[in-house]
Amino acid sequence: METRGLLALRKRQVLILFVLLGLSQAGLESGRYSVAEESEIGSFVANLARDLGLRVEELSSREARVVSDDNKKHLHLDLLTGDLFLNKKLDREELCGSTEPCILHFQVLLKNPLEFFRAELHIEDINDHSPTFLDKEIHLKISEITTIGTTFLMESAQDLDIGSNSLQNYTIIPNAHFYIKIRDSSEGKIYPELVLDKALDHEEEPELRLTLIALDGGTPPRSGTTMVLIKVLDINDNAPEFSQELYEVQVREDTPLGSWVITVSAKDLDAGNYGKISYTFFHAPEDIRRTFEINPTSGEVHLRALLDFEVTQSYTINIQATDGGGLSEKCILLVKVMDINDNRPEMTMSSITNRIPENVPETLVAVFSVRDQDSGDNGRVICSIQDDLPFILKPTFKNFFTLVTEKALDREMRAEYNVTITVTDLGTPRLKTQHNITVWVSDVNDNAPTFSQTSYTLFIRENNSPALHMGSVSATDRDSGTNAQLTYSLLPPQDPHFPLTSLVSINAENGHLFVLRSLDYEVLRAFEFRVSAADAGSPALSSEALVRVVVVDDNDNSPFVLYPLQNGSAPCTELVPRAAEAGYLVTKVVAVDGDSGQNAWLSYQLLKATEPGLFSVWAHNGEVRTARLLSERDAAKHRLVVLVKDNGEPPMSVTVTLLLLLVDGFSQPYLPLPEVAADEAQADSLTVYLVIALASVSSLFLFSVLLFVTVWLCRRNRAAWVGRYPVPEGHFPDHLVDVSGTGTLSQSYQYEVCLTGGSGTNEFKFLKPIIPNLPVHESGKNMGENANFRNSFGFNIQ
Repeated sequence: METRGLLALRKRQVLILFVLLGLSQAGLESGRYSVAEESEIGSFVANLARDLGLRVEELSSREARVVSDDNKKHLHLDLLTGDLFLNKKLDREELCGSTEPCILHFQVLLKNPLEFFRAELHIEDINDHSPTFLDKEIHLKISEITTIGTTFLMESAQDLDIGSNSLQNYTIIPNAHFYIKIRDSSEGKIYPELVLDKALDHEEEPELRLTLIALDGGTPPRSGTTMVLIKVLDINDNAPEFSQELYEVQVREDTPLGSWVITVSAKDLDAGNYGKISYTFFHAPEDIRRTFEINPTSGEVHLRALLDFEVTQSYTINIQATDGGGLSEKCILLVKVMDINDNRPEMTMSSITNRIPENVPETLVAVFSVRDQDSGDNGRVICSIQDDLPFILKPTFKNFFTLVTEKALDREMRAEYNVTITVTDLGTPRLKTQHNITVWVSDVNDNAPTFSQTSYTLFIRENNSPALHMGSVSATDRDSGTNAQLTYSLLPPQDPHFPLTSLVSINAENGHLFVLRSLDYEVLRAFEFRVSAADAGSPALSSEALVRVVVVDDNDNSPFVLYPLQNGSAPCTELVPRAAEAGYLVTKVVAVDGDSGQNAWLSYQLLKATEPGLFSVWAHNGEVRTARLLSERDAAKHRLVVLVKDNGEPPMSVTVTLLLLLVDGFSQPYLPLPEVAADEAQADSLTVYLVIALASVSSLFLFSVLLFVTVWLCRRNRAAWVGRYPVPEGHFPDHLVDVSGTGTLSQSYQYEVCLTGGSGTNEFKFLKPIIPNLPVHESGKNMGENANFRNSFGFNIQ
């Protein structure tokens, strides 16, 4: 057992040695790029494919990744072009503060084979910050006996920019008594000193108000201002003195808020108000003022905000002691932050392969990097996985690791593995981070799809809307992954002339069937086709099923009248002898319906009739018969409207108009030829328009005559008028037409019926006078009836 363990240990050591040797060849020298801060998202940085000497296709095939040291996605690599773009706006002051140069380190990770490339992104400063004074007002107390040339320390402005964009100069206005002198600090910054240029006089000006302006070197330059309030004091000849020029203290980063840090102390030999000392921070940036506070009377420094070693390791604080006479002195307080193990290790997955094919040895599962923000042992980490898994962890480049299979896997033995990667630091107490990876062993394609039914029958009503979902087919595959992803398709029909593709479509993903156009039961009542389900394996397997579509009839056809034909011309006229008995067959309405079943069952109904009760229509066969005996009092012409209705839901119907003419008798010789009838029909139409025009002119003339007679009668004696114009006695028929100018008809007429030669007794064409003279008392009646016939049927009066 010991020998076997020793051999395994040596095998792992040799494997790590080969990996490290490979890494020495995998890395290239660091690439250096630059970009201005606050550049827009998507700004071009560089073409990594060209700089790394790679083809663009290799970036995708080798799964190129860009990983920053701080695990933040500042950059984006386009695998299609090899271009590197900004993924977010970069703020140099936020990333690096006052550090110069500001460099963002990142690595380019490639797989198969595994390679790492180091690169640096230099973030160039722009002038995007104006100098600012932390205090809106600076208060100074200066003795009136201060000699000319005495300097006074001033609060410096803060500018987050660096280089030429940082703070460059100070000026003060008005400057009758003072001017500004610029001094450099040991930290590479400049600060202003107020120099007395003209003696002060407390009695003349007890207070002075000046404006201090700070200018940077940007283009265009930015500036900031603060007010300087100077109080002119009486003599004060001793400045405060600190007990030591440098104070040093160490503070743990987990120190609670409000904790005491240190106490600074200064003494002043003056007495009274000139000997009272106040402590303040001098030239302290915003982060120091936010983190610490000092008691102005006692000089005690307390913690105002929590410390974080990973953000700031030390603070250099300038403390100024000022007496009541305005004299001051300063000292330096150095606060060192002590690190504790308060950060868990961080793990960033660069690449994960969750599905591994079986029977493939040493497959790459994951590539990840680890990082711990602590320092020393608190920042050193170790990685491990479970002992009973066929996987091993290999260190690669710097803080990168790979997870690979130790041997070929067998899906039939185990199809799923849960790998827990544990990263533990070496601090006290130890902190750890875990990441779980589920690895599936992929299957081979050994099962064909199976339909839930060998055949499907779908029903769809005709007149459907296009793209209507009429049903679905469903198949399953016992395989997993892509081998179980099914694609449905239509198979070519056995009849090459059948337009299946223009009639039906299938959703390739879910098997939903759609009819592409509206179906007509009267044209296509049923059809069938075959569908296929194929998986996505290699090679692909498939199966088939039969689909039969049955079109259900809908009531979409109105009844069509075959007889009498309704073609928009003059309605058909049927002749009925007045001697006809009850039940006499006048005519028969013949209609058909293009639908089937009960949608084609027709019924007939009499809707309107000139004389109700005279004629009836049989509901089932459309026969029009007389309901009773005819009499001389019945009108000579009748108009019937017959409704033909089917039995659909909702029912559809059509109306038929029949014109019936009651006659005493007729004979064939009086029937005109068809072409003559056409000419006479045209003449009838012209006659109608002439009669209408004549009636209008006659009415206007009659109205004028009546108006004239009325006016004239008003001027005459009514008795004389009656004597000369006796009114006739008896009833004067109001339907007579005066054709001779005497107020009565000169003679009456008798007409005979004439029919078209080809129709027998179907159409009534015109009347012809056959008896020239009738008695005078019947002329009005005959003339009225003839006029009525002319208006209703288009007869000619001769």
